[in-house]
Amino acid sequence: MHASTRSLLVRLTALVTVLGCAFVGLAVTAAAFPGGDVRGELSFGGLQRTYLVHAPAGVAQPAGLVINLHGAGMDGAGQAASTNYGAAADALGFVVAYPDGIDQSWADGRGASTPDRRGVDDVGFLIALTDRLVRDYGIPPGRVFATGMSAGGFMANRLACDRADVIAAVAPVSGTLGSGVACNPSRPVSVLAFHGTADPVVPFNGGGMVGRGGPSDILSAPALSARWRGIDRCSADPVEDLLPNSGDGTSVRRFSAVGCADGTDVVLLQIDGGGHTWPTGNFTLPGAGLTTTATNASLASAQFFAAHGR
Repeated sequence: MHASTRSLLVRLTALVTVLGCAFVGLAVTAAAFPGGDVRGELSFGGLQRTYLVHAPAGVAQPAGLVINLHGAGMDGAGQAASTNYGAAADALGFVVAYPDGIDQSWADGRGASTPDRRGVDDVGFLIALTDRLVRDYGIPPGRVFATGMSAGGFMANRLACDRADVIAAVAPVSGTLGSGVACNPSRPVSVLAFHGTADPVVPFNGGGMVGRGGPSDILSAPALSARWRGIDRCSADPVEDLLPNSGDGTSVRRFSAVGCADGTDVVLLQIDGGGHTWPTGNFTLPGAGLTTTATNASLASAQFFAAHGR
């Protein structure tokens, strides 16, 4: 065989080998996400942080990533159980992550939690976790969202305020924002908020509250929605409508803003008679009040996220 021919064959064989290895690598990557729950760890800020991830089975390209944040005194696994968010994520093709807060809480800026007092950078941690999961699961750009219960709702709002470049939409439940927490997002963010008027922990009308970490002063649910409408440059007052009554002692009024910048929406679901609970969830804080079944916060927020990516 001529030397040049032999050299060409060697190079072709090497190329086929490299391509074959690449295809094998792709096949392994695709097979690595069969769906279900996986626990993970991430070192950030000198702390070893933990989280739980749920991926939908049989989905080659996830519709997005939802960061679901627990309330004070809970953890990620408890948030997964009390919200049943995995069912909504499966239905709409989302990967959902349930991080664990330090001392079962978050540094949401109110100064009332252990991580706040210790100077824990929870915004940085959650963005680092997002970066990892976006890379690992192939999440499309502009498809990262956050929701949360109580302290997790406060933290979801703070994420939107501080990192609107990453978070496209949020859905806080029974959580607003500390009255002294700055909110100057770099771009508009869609917001779907749920809050009961009879919430005994996070007052619907704002003012002073005492949580697990201590006292703080907070914005009311209507005031925070108004702030988001201003941030998103919505062109008119919100339109009010009433959701069908489910006969559970609550009623739900929806206030929807229109004409907001960059196609964003700001919606407040005011749960008249509702307590400190996750709508159609299993949140079991004693004395929390009524849980509405007129809306399902997990499914409604997942549907909202599906419609509000960038």
